[in-house]
Amino acid sequence: MTEPTRARIPVVSTVIVLAAVLTMIALGFWQLGRMDEKEALIARYASAGEQPEIGWPTPAQFETALFRRSTVNCAQVTGFDSIAGTSRRGEKGWAQIARCTLADGADADVAMGWSRIPEPPAWDGGTVTGLVAPYGDSVRLVAIAPVAGLQPLAAPDPGDLPNNHLAYAGQWFLFALTALVIYGLVLRQKLGLGAGRRSDRASPR
Repeated sequence: MTEPTRARIPVVSTVIVLAAVLTMIALGFWQLGRMDEKEALIARYASAGEQPEIGWPTPAQFETALFRRSTVNCAQVTGFDSIAGTSRRGEKGWAQIARCTLADGADADVAMGWSRIPEPPAWDGGTVTGLVAPYGDSVRLVAIAPVAGLQPLAAPDPGDLPNNHLAYAGQWFLFALTALVIYGLVLRQKLGLGAGRRSDRASPR
């Protein structure tokens, strides 16, 4: 009677799965680190309004300029955008944004104020003081005192910046756990079937 051989753990598959699991765990801890960085950044932005006023930033300065006070002189209005916005009193309506060319030739988007209707006001430029706020891949100046007869817009809030890194970290940890569980079940079934087949072949007829 031949003694049945033991079913072996597939080395290559196990190494691949463990490497993937370790990578997912590392990504989870990386997201936790990013969460701490984002919280520190938001805290810095929250105090940015107390810092000295800055000139209108260049694209390379956008991140460091966010939520700082700045003043621009809109020398020429090249167009208007009306987008969904909230007034300082919490009313929903339209944020009126002027696309400006400044005296030095730079461009700036100036959120002049809030209105109930989407039609832009008559405004041909001037000096505006406000807070630098995110605007897509760029920035805009949100006027502190509205112009052209508009109402004040809600001040830009650093707390509105997305900070989903904790959720992303949880997803990576869940992916790692799921991969381990699934591979463990597959491995258990494979080893069990392998041992059973070898036992059947070794049994006397």
